[in-house]
Amino acid sequence: MSDTILVIDDEPAIRRAIVKAFPAVTVLQAESVSEALERTQDGYPDVVLLDQQLPDGQGLEAVSRLRSIDPELPIILLTGHGSTDLAVEALKIGVTDYIEKPFKIERLRLTVGNILERQRLGRQVARLSGVAAGRSQFICVSPAMKRVSALIKRVAAVPSTTVLIQGESGVGKELVAKAIHERSSRSKATFVAINCAALSENLLEAELFGYERGAFTGADAKGKLGLFQAAEGGTIFLDEVGEMPLNLQTKLLRVLQERCVRRVGGLEDIPVDVRIVAATNRDLRAEVVAGRFRNDLYYRLRVVPIMVPPLRERVDDILPIAESLLGRLGPELGRPGIALSPAAQSAMQAYAWPGNVRELANAIERGVISAGGDAVESEDLMLDELLPSAEDEEGIGAAIPAGSILIPAQERNLAAIERMIVQTVMEECHGQKSRAADMLGINRTTLYNKLKDCDV
Repeated sequence: MSDTILVIDDEPAIRRAIVKAFPAVTVLQAESVSEALERTQDGYPDVVLLDQQLPDGQGLEAVSRLRSIDPELPIILLTGHGSTDLAVEALKIGVTDYIEKPFKIERLRLTVGNILERQRLGRQVARLSGVAAGRSQFICVSPAMKRVSALIKRVAAVPSTTVLIQGESGVGKELVAKAIHERSSRSKATFVAINCAALSENLLEAELFGYERGAFTGADAKGKLGLFQAAEGGTIFLDEVGEMPLNLQTKLLRVLQERCVRRVGGLEDIPVDVRIVAATNRDLRAEVVAGRFRNDLYYRLRVVPIMVPPLRERVDDILPIAESLLGRLGPELGRPGIALSPAAQSAMQAYAWPGNVRELANAIERGVISAGGDAVESEDLMLDELLPSAEDEEGIGAAIPAGSILIPAQERNLAAIERMIVQTVMEECHGQKSRAADMLGINRTTLYNKLKDCDV
């Protein structure tokens, strides 16, 4: 994706001249402050050229409103009524540069080019230093991810605000959580992550809140510090919070309300100073309606929601992420300097990535291991074309193999899943119970009982 410039000027001739001056750059246009805010929100440009005199306000007055959308947005002020006072005021409020009209196109090209080059170098240095320092690599080229990045910066500036990150499995929700932590005043303290779906209710409670000596059979004789206390001054990341049992949801709600925890088997409330960042791939609103998630907890967690789009909706990020992964995995796997062939790049951009960034990372690792030469070819990636890459008109992936049984993403009830399997097998066997029993690996009596229980 090319760099993006937003030119905000009510003179069509000026806008046309700037479009002509930057043929290799995407140039967005706006005639007013209100239109500029919409363009910035939708396109997240890399640099803004802002006229001082606009139909609905002054350029300087619009700077703070533009920066509220993207805190690090470079802004060049253009004005035909220049003065020393205006220049000083512009630089004082953080305008990147100041150019008087009529301006020379070469001067404008040089100024904009330098800003764009500094941004590219900054991203590269951040990526390389992130590898060296173990920091999270957060790559955003597409407008959708620039929007997420800008929101991360705003949230990071408020160190106690609770955040709910939503998105499909594998999109990088933990990377977003780490980026918030690393850009905040809490960055020198601990970032603690726990998967709420990976532990039983009792173990999860003990891990989160800790326990006193002798709190339960098998407990450590010295007791144990909980993760909320371990993250003191830092950030705790609750991954898959939608899987948390209702009993623990009540206790988490109390932490959010009171900012204190009580260990298992303890009587004392212990104050904690942590930012809580939760994440889920579930639709929590639907979970609330179904009675599986507390309504009050949902709103306590959703102070600032961040939706991370799937990789298929941000194609411009695929190759930059792939190149970053290749730069790290190549040396690790003994293949430094290995590259992606043009065919591999095309295949990656055309693929739907149902597993999102996690699947992309696996594909790059496979490609580096499988490549016979100095470049990863498309066949080395071994992309799984059998997985659904799009939904047909009936909402079912067109590439799903015949005979598959589709279980809804949110379905966890075993009886409901068993009912679906029994119904599907009976349909495939055209109601022949003996054949259906054989296919299911059960006897006919058991099948009759299941058909009765399932009301099939």
